[in-house]
Amino acid sequence: MSQPSDLIKSAQRTIRLEAEAINELLPRINADFTRACDLILASKGRIVVVGMGKSGHIGHKIAATLASTGTTSFFVHPAEASHGDMGMITRDDVVLALSNSGSTAEIVTLLPLIKRLGITLISITGNPESPLAQAAEVNLDASVSQEACPLNLAPTSSTTVSLVLGDALAIALLEARGFTAEDFAFSHPGGALGRRLLLKVANVMHSGDALPCVHRGTSLREALLEMTEKGLGMTVVVDDDGRLAGIFTDGDLRRALDRNIDVRQASIDEVMTAGGKVARAEMLAAEAVKIMEDHKINSLPVVDEHNKPIGAFNLGDLLRAGVM
Repeated sequence: MSQPSDLIKSAQRTIRLEAEAINELLPRINADFTRACDLILASKGRIVVVGMGKSGHIGHKIAATLASTGTTSFFVHPAEASHGDMGMITRDDVVLALSNSGSTAEIVTLLPLIKRLGITLISITGNPESPLAQAAEVNLDASVSQEACPLNLAPTSSTTVSLVLGDALAIALLEARGFTAEDFAFSHPGGALGRRLLLKVANVMHSGDALPCVHRGTSLREALLEMTEKGLGMTVVVDDDGRLAGIFTDGDLRRALDRNIDVRQASIDEVMTAGGKVARAEMLAAEAVKIMEDHKINSLPVVDEHNKPIGAFNLGDLLRAGVM
């Protein structure tokens, strides 16, 4: 039975060898890499990634990363391509083929058809002299000195290098296209990032009859009743024209009590916070979070272009919406 120390040494050796393989890749990011990017950016079609076995698994991930970062892409199994799926590939597309040996039979079989159709071919191989590399318009060199596998057989360092090359390609294309965080969110609408970058204040605010609102001159007692009924821990205060005059929150109430103000006799004007921070309905909810964090406040009124309150929300609303 292996000793714990042996297992740790094995893991450390694997990580060290794969890290070295990635470092050896750095000098090979050169004109060939630039040419590959230029071909993809000039394409009017999609990126079709192909690969067999472990390279196929890496190809699936590369295709997914490209697709989520602004480069339309999908994976086609090369064996299935020979039995009908080649029809998924058009002349406007770019084929990105992965093969460590560069001589995978299922991929080599496709090369004459790719050439006949005039489809742009980019390869990622560990052998620049291989049939695949020679057939490609540009080959990205993913060769490694040694696999992390002690038998030097199982694809380990080579698949890691291919994966890193795919990531490098995707990010270089992302930056070249000016792909933004909001663009990324549209590719991930169901995730936490999508909620942070797509949700607007209008989607979380309380409006209409649910908006706690009192006029200047209202007694503090009436304002407290309004706050209690609406359950937001605050109320907006408006002037005679319906414009925002201030906000009154639980925090303002505590400060009023500290000043020994008689809550039964006081007017809202004596205890409210005049003006204050506000949000706009079209503002991203994530922007509102930053305002609240920067100013250490728990709620915000929402105003229109005339500074009239149209809504309000608090941290609880943002938490329930998954923005925080």
